[in-house]
Amino acid sequence: MAEPFLKWVGGKRWLVKRSDWELPEQFSAYIEPFLGGGSVFFSVAPKVGVLNDRNKDLMNMYRVLRDHPEELKEQMKEHQFFHSERHYYDVRSQIPTDKIECAARFLYLNRACWNGLYRVNKLGEFNVPKGTKTKVFFETDDYVGASKILRNVKLKSTDFEEIIDEAKTDDFIFVDPPYTVKHNLNGFAKYNEKIFNWNDQERLARCVKRAFDRGCKVAVTNADHESVRELYPFARYTQLSRQSILAADSQKRSETTEALFTCNY
Repeated sequence: MAEPFLKWVGGKRWLVKRSDWELPEQFSAYIEPFLGGGSVFFSVAPKVGVLNDRNKDLMNMYRVLRDHPEELKEQMKEHQFFHSERHYYDVRSQIPTDKIECAARFLYLNRACWNGLYRVNKLGEFNVPKGTKTKVFFETDDYVGASKILRNVKLKSTDFEEIIDEAKTDDFIFVDPPYTVKHNLNGFAKYNEKIFNWNDQERLARCVKRAFDRGCKVAVTNADHESVRELYPFARYTQLSRQSILAADSQKRSETTEALFTCNY
């Protein structure tokens, strides 16, 4: 088990610490088609599996963390030394070509930006403002340990349907998509509608149903909304309550619920 390296909007750090959800006791491969911050993956530390995310910069960061952990660590130390408002916006405006520098830039911006939000403009440029964090490098980060865990899995960047359809009987698929609802009334919609719309939600549910029919073990976290719940009549539904993290002011963060759908375990 290792700590995740990224803070990710919709991330599941809170979930892995709870006792009201459970993983299958046994499974073959671990499959995660929407990796994001990877909290569940790092908590499971599986011996074999496939990790995927359409965000190619994110997956480059994980590949570098796997293959060049010490080099990434040294670059993060350098970012910590220069960390300031000017440095943040200088780094944000640059697009390095070296894969290790790209990974360090991605990790630095994630840790230094507002609330770990990943957002790009119409030109594909990262445009999240600087947050309030003064630390972007932590001595407790286990770069080498994370690298060893990542060596057990394949890293891909493709459509979720391809990844889920490759899963076999007794594989465990953890599915944590962007939370889009049918009429876009939930708090995540403004971040997610352009990258994961309602048609994608319906396509995902059909894909999960095929995996269920093949005997895969599946857990899906999603928006706790009637339109979403109607997509998973074949799965066991659990309502999970948690505190929203999207408000800038922690005093304005309200209690919210998320849906958990599990099947075949």
